[in-house]
Amino acid sequence: MTEILQDQLPPPQTVENKLPGVGPCDPDDWLQVDEAYAAQMTYRAELLAENREAVLWMDPAALPAAQEVLEEALHLLPGLGFERVGDEVICPDGRIVPLDHQQPLLTLGHLVQEDICILQKQGDEHVLTGAVLCFPANWRLAEKAGKPLIGIHIPVPDYTDDIARRVQRMFDGVRAGRPLWRFNRLSYVEADLHQPRRKAVGEVERFDRSERQCIIRMPRTDAVIFTIHTWVVRR
Repeated sequence: MTEILQDQLPPPQTVENKLPGVGPCDPDDWLQVDEAYAAQMTYRAELLAENREAVLWMDPAALPAAQEVLEEALHLLPGLGFERVGDEVICPDGRIVPLDHQQPLLTLGHLVQEDICILQKQGDEHVLTGAVLCFPANWRLAEKAGKPLIGIHIPVPDYTDDIARRVQRMFDGVRAGRPLWRFNRLSYVEADLHQPRRKAVGEVERFDRSERQCIIRMPRTDAVIFTIHTWVVRR
């Protein structure tokens, strides 16, 4: 097990929160860098190298949306301690990441702590058309690829039909330049960030795991981006 911990949860993520629990997010705040950046990025690189089929997937039709996400992220990175030099980015931990616009999700997976999911409107629903998901919490990318929102959240116990409708309306209503955010917080037995199946349920839960989730509308492709920044702290 790889144990990577932050010092503490951000204060906004320590309060009680009910589904869907969404609020406005600063347009420049959907990416963050914290004290676990270097360790998390090392783990992400291992997963992308050794288990890529489990953590990276994209419908080829989603390439323009994924490229737009990378472009939008590159605008924010200098303010987070990154430096762009030509077709490379120097990261806060000193790594140099080449920019590959034909593999934008892979590039993002090596740049930022956030997992990134692309959802695009097909008919009346938003469908998952691509993701780099290195740190899943009790779900597998292969099982959700190409599924609509309700299919992605099954079998989340609290995800009722009413909440499903509210979440779909939220995804329909989010506007470019006006992102939203929410968080969750659960107790875990193990600290491993990569838990496509929750480990050791029923034992002593020694860690709190919290996801900061942002919802961003891309201005050009109209795709909705769902980002997940994960904190794990000792209880």
